Amino acid sequence: MAKDIAPQTLDAVRQPIETANGLSNAHYIDPNVFAVEKQAVLCANWAGLAVASDVPEPGDAKPIEFLGMPLLLVRDRQGQVRVFQNICRHRGMILVSEPKKIEGAIRCPYHSWCYSTEGKLVSTPHVGGPGHNTHDAIDKSLLGLIEVRSHIWFDTVFINIDGNAAPFEEVNADLMARWADFDQPMYHGGADSTFILDVKTNWKLAVENYCESYHLPWIHPGLNSYSRLEDHYNIDEKDKFSGQGTLVYRQLTGDDGAIFPDFADLDDKWTEGGEYLTVYPNVLLGVQRDHTFVIVLEPVSLDQTREHVHLYYAAPQTDDALRTKNTVQWRGIFEEDVFVVEGMQKGRYAPNFDGGRFSPAMDGPTHCFHDWVAGKIATHLNAP
Repeated sequence: MAKDIAPQTLDAVRQPIETANGLSNAHYIDPNVFAVEKQAVLCANWAGLAVASDVPEPGDAKPIEFLGMPLLLVRDRQGQVRVFQNICRHRGMILVSEPKKIEGAIRCPYHSWCYSTEGKLVSTPHVGGPGHNTHDAIDKSLLGLIEVRSHIWFDTVFINIDGNAAPFEEVNADLMARWADFDQPMYHGGADSTFILDVKTNWKLAVENYCESYHLPWIHPGLNSYSRLEDHYNIDEKDKFSGQGTLVYRQLTGDDGAIFPDFADLDDKWTEGGEYLTVYPNVLLGVQRDHTFVIVLEPVSLDQTREHVHLYYAAPQTDDALRTKNTVQWRGIFEEDVFVVEGMQKGRYAPNFDGGRFSPAMDGPTHCFHDWVAGKIATHLNAP
């Protein structure tokens, strides 16, 4: 066990913001700490895996790796989105190697065992010998696909790998209440409304940067020209979620004057406001009057993060040119952050950096996230 996650180190992270350190270098560069973090933070909580729009129609299936685990996202015949381990119960062979439509059953390419989209084992050809498709020792009712506990909110597929987290609605009750106005249909913009950024950084640095508006004047001068630093406010709900909000969201307008339709019956605060929050541990969400976005941070490795970005609208059909313009604008903003998070990752190899110091006025959301991570690791280390 790495010495940097000793209890006294975690206690220092959890002090009041005026005196607390950030997470130490080891939390970004030490494989031993990353191994503990996988279990304590990413597997023991409701981590983001994908979006339900990745499998829009019944029978759609998409293989996904999460922390090296082979998983399969499926929309079953009844339209329910499920997550299974992407392995056959016979010999552990990978079942689906690329996104596809399941026309009949999910068939193992090795020995042709077949599963329904609900995960039931339905066929075991020759398992009892040539021409004998059953055997008394093979109980198909016990050998269905291994389902991973999942929950969908904001079209985001959250998974709890160890199966022990409290219900999603309980863990995130306050956040769901805060954004109750957006508990209504939202529509993925389609192929031109999603993109991926591969970033050479630890996933937590992407969260930390997203949480705060302190960097706006220097990293996002274009955005800051109309949504200034002084127009933003901190959101730091201890042990729950954190991020930032703006009081001056500016609705995008097309060259022909087109705008996106608003979500229905929104509170007046959303007329010119927007909020940008992290659903701990790894999902970044943004809401505005006329569109929302989801960013699922995939921790590819200790120092590699893949950001899956998806844009959503209040209507199933929107102006093509305006939608493209919106995607280009957001991609540009998110790309401006890349050199920052990559630079901080390189900085974590400086041996005398102790986690840094927080601005009590500006860094509350990041401190809130650090406190949550430290608390989850401490609970894991203290477990019997």
